[in-house]
Amino acid sequence: MVTGRKTKPGCRVKIGYVINTYPSPSHSFIRREIRALERRGVTLHRFAMRRHDGPLTDEGDQAEAAATEYVLEKGAAALALALLAAALSAPWRFVGALALALRAARGAQKGRLWHLIYLAEGAWLARRARALGLDRLHAHFGTNSASVAMLTHALGGPPFSFTVHGPEEFDRPERIALGMKLRRADFAVAVSSFGLSQLCRWVDHRHWPKLKVVHCGIETAHYAAPRAMPPRRPLRLVSVGRFAEQKGLLLLIEALAEAARRGVDLRLALVGDGPLRGALERAISRHDMAGQVELTGWLDEAGVRAQVDQAHALVLPSFAEGLPMVVMEAMAAARPVITTWVAGIPELVQPGRCGWLVPAGSAEALADAICELALTPPETLTRMGRTARARALARHDIDDAAGQLAALFAQRPRTQPD
Repeated sequence: MVTGRKTKPGCRVKIGYVINTYPSPSHSFIRREIRALERRGVTLHRFAMRRHDGPLTDEGDQAEAAATEYVLEKGAAALALALLAAALSAPWRFVGALALALRAARGAQKGRLWHLIYLAEGAWLARRARALGLDRLHAHFGTNSASVAMLTHALGGPPFSFTVHGPEEFDRPERIALGMKLRRADFAVAVSSFGLSQLCRWVDHRHWPKLKVVHCGIETAHYAAPRAMPPRRPLRLVSVGRFAEQKGLLLLIEALAEAARRGVDLRLALVGDGPLRGALERAISRHDMAGQVELTGWLDEAGVRAQVDQAHALVLPSFAEGLPMVVMEAMAAARPVITTWVAGIPELVQPGRCGWLVPAGSAEALADAICELALTPPETLTRMGRTARARALARHDIDDAAGQLAALFAQRPRTQPD
């Protein structure tokens, strides 16, 4: 293995960012990362396989959509022609890439046909990367987008790297060929030390030096003047995220109902949407919480910040996570959080100082934390919020994170055996 070396200072690199679906309301952290890298002089080209299938309410997302090339929209004929050209121009390299795609398909959730589609996407992207003079590809998530980046490289495209967020990659690493991608990548990034430990499980220790931790970040300028805590009553909570099983939101409704039975006057704003919306609406009705819980739908960044500013705390009862952006955003806004002891969350949230950490899956423990929050004096909540803010701003400045990524991008590519 050849270790990476930085190119000369001031050298500008051209990076292709590869994402399966972009932009989307739950991926604003990628947009922030891209823009912070561009502020550092990195030239970035956005590639997504497909568009988000819902409305984009944030103007920033709308602008990113206009700047993104959508591979599948090129059409089957264009992808097939790119694949044929790759086979004719470098037959042995094509055979190697085809074999790689079929190996990645073994035991995969999506089988051979899908991996042949990834190969066609990679052939188109390799041609596009050469036309643009890209130095590297960087994928977000270790799933489909990393597969396309890996196959692009195998077809003669530039070196690739990728960022792993979790929890999806950690739930089924064999089914997404995570170990293969880690071995063949120039480097791989985890967003927490917990995430790094999971990557180390799926690759030989000789590859560990190319596994890095780079935190996701927030734009600190947006949190220059935190709002004061709202009046003590009613207790106002906010939860932000996709309405999916892993977020534990059905459990949250149970905990809220229990806290209300104990006499807590509370309100909850649920910001987001997703496949569990119907189940959440039924749970709210079953527990007679319609007057206490509001489902806002997806909001733009200003709308989310407004909801956080109106709350005493963020609550995120997740069963599985990476390192949630909404937690660091709420902390930067000087709000304590109630969340769970999972994944990278305890690396950021210090119980008793920044908020409360509870066992995942326990409605009773979650209700206990909500009741304790309701009894906490305003001055204590304010002090916890200030501590949370200082910690988030120190650890999660997007410009610091972009500087770490830019340094990795500027390294000389490694040669990696599979």
